Amino acid sequence: MHTGKRYSPVEFFIWTLRDVLIMIVLTTIPTIAYHVFGWTFLALPWQPIAILGTALAFIVGFKNNASYGRIWEARQIYGAIINDSRSFAYTLRDTAGGKQDETVKKMFYRHFAWLTALRFQLREPRNWENMTKFSNKKFQEARYTVPEWNSKLEDELKKYLPENELHYVLSKKNRATHLTALQSESLAALKSKGVINDFQWKALQEAIIKFTNEQGKAERIKNFPYPRNFASMATYLMLVFVTLVPFGLLEVMENLGEGTFMEGYTIWFNIAISSVVCWVFHTLDVVGESAVNPFEGGANDIPITQISRMIEIDMRDMLDEKELPKPIVAKNNILM
Repeated sequence: MHTGKRYSPVEFFIWTLRDVLIMIVLTTIPTIAYHVFGWTFLALPWQPIAILGTALAFIVGFKNNASYGRIWEARQIYGAIINDSRSFAYTLRDTAGGKQDETVKKMFYRHFAWLTALRFQLREPRNWENMTKFSNKKFQEARYTVPEWNSKLEDELKKYLPENELHYVLSKKNRATHLTALQSESLAALKSKGVINDFQWKALQEAIIKFTNEQGKAERIKNFPYPRNFASMATYLMLVFVTLVPFGLLEVMENLGEGTFMEGYTIWFNIAISSVVCWVFHTLDVVGESAVNPFEGGANDIPITQISRMIEIDMRDMLDEKELPKPIVAKNNILM
């Protein structure tokens, strides 16, 4: 998540530099062919291209709106995890033995393990995600790190789980799910021993169910991409539009200087103006694409690592622990 007021022009320039250079080449070739070699047949009427641009604007706008919906839903999911974790923590503490009780502490730490396993699962790459793209990869390498890519899940879980539970959880495919199941087993054991009554067990079990629901919602966003038919249509129309724009503006730019001292020279404006038009449409599409997968490790992701750490700090504080982990802070305005 970007925590600054805005991306700087330099960041945008670096992020889109490769695409800008390609667009300059695509607009330079027809301009030289038209003006230098006299290939006037290359000029296309601008009206159909303008209609295509209008259609493309609607498609890109629809895509960006859908992308924002996905990232906002992801933020709501983790907002619910924050609230439910806090309520689960003080309810468990106050019904199952207090701050010094070993079972309470064990369940607290198992919840930290659940948060850890979930964020590692959500950071796993998918074929449709964008972090393998050259521009995104270079931007990430120069400005921030993704903690889940630079550490091992086993090493992180060691901080929270006893040896037997660690081996059991690591043997499972969906580690987060089985950590929740272990919490449910512990609650059942507390109920059978009479430590908590039926009403308390029901309240705590409902909290566990909420975590399961929230995990499922996050997994749905992670494992179901923005529909590939819409994404493909936007990509193909963008390619056609970017290719045709410099051809459609050839005559317009040439006639721009008629009767003035610029006559014969304004054709070269085609390179700059066509590149700017193509850049605007392309960048709007890329901005939407960069937000469509809110757990992929991009600069616009939901900061699930920071949220997980914040929950851990809050819950440890409820146990009156003195040595609390440090909050995760933004690096170059990027918070993960």
